[in-house]
Formats: sequence, C-alpha cells, structure tokens
Amino acid sequence: MRVRASCVSEESTLSRSRSRAAAPRLDRLNTAPADAAEAALLSCCGSRRWARLIAAHRPYPDLEALLAAGDEASYDLTPADLDEALADESVVGHELPPADGLGSPAAHTALRAAHDAYERRFGHVFVICLDGLRPEERLDRLLTGIRDRLGNEWERERDNTAEELRRIARGRLARLTGNRSRSPEVPGFRIA
Repeated sequence: MRVRASCVSEESTLSRSRSRAAAPRLDRLNTAPADAAEAALLSCCGSRRWARLIAAHRPYPDLEALLAAGDEASYDLTPADLDEALADESVVGHELPPADGLGSPAAHTALRAAHDAYERRFGHVFVICLDGLRPEERLDRLLTGIRDRLGNEWERERDNTAEELRRIARGRLARLTGNRSRSPEVPGFRIA
C-alpha cells in the first residue's frame, strides 16, 4: 500500500535527521576492525554468518543502507543460521508489566504455559518483535502472538520466526548506531 507523498516527504526528512544523529556510531562500526564489528553485530542477530555478511559490506553511507543490508542478510539465513540465531541467549527479553495489576498474574501464567507449549511444538523459543509497543501493550501482544502462531504448521512458523528475527535485528541495528533507546530485558522470558 502506498502512502501519501507528504507522509513520505516527512518520513524522509525525519530519516535523514536520524541518520545524521547516528553518524558517529555508524562511523565507528564502519571503521572498526572486522572482528570487533562482527562482535557488535552479533548483539543484533546471533548468526555469525549474518554478522560476517554485514561486516564484510562496510562502509555504510547511512543508517538506511545498514538496515537494508541487515534485511538482505536476514532473508539469506539458512536453516542452520536460523537455528544458531535462535540458540543465542540475546534473543530473549523484553520488559513485561509487573504482575500486580488486575488479571496480570493470570496473564503471566498463561504466557509461561503458552511459551512452554510453543517450545515443545516447534523446538525453539518463541520470538516476536515488540519494538514500538508501549510496555502496557506488550503482554497482550505476546499472548495474542503466541496463541495465534501455536496453530501454524512447522514451515509457516519457521518463516514467521525468521521474519520476527529480521525485525528484531533491524531494531537492534538502529539502536547499535544510537538511533533508538534500548528495551530493557527481563531474565526468564524468552521473547524479543
């Protein structure tokens, strides 16, 4: 679906402004030794091949070019690369609302049960990108997402998981270059 030209124009201006603000950190990524760049990129996606691909194509002129490279590398993940990324512990964690609100303890219990069922069914952690959601929206989105995806066939869910990892990596690349604030992590929740 196309957006109006005025929206594109405003977004382009905002995007250029963000790119300039991120330039010093992007420059550091561009000029870092390959092993240091790969280590930093591994914090965005746990696939070593993904990190090597991104590092090998430096320098990036701006954030948009880096994000495009991240997307392309994500689309090229092999099943083994995806397994490696899913095994990476950094895939876990988003802050959830405290379990003291009305209905919240039950929702947290339901989330844990759904997560266990998902992991038994698909053999890997449940991954979902929650970037852009307010903290009070996350628990509902998690519950809805995991319930909806539990019914998927294995191949379809594998595609969904790869897409969610791509979206997570994209947000982490933006944060790596200083473009967005980092979401806090909560141990024990295998979500991203």
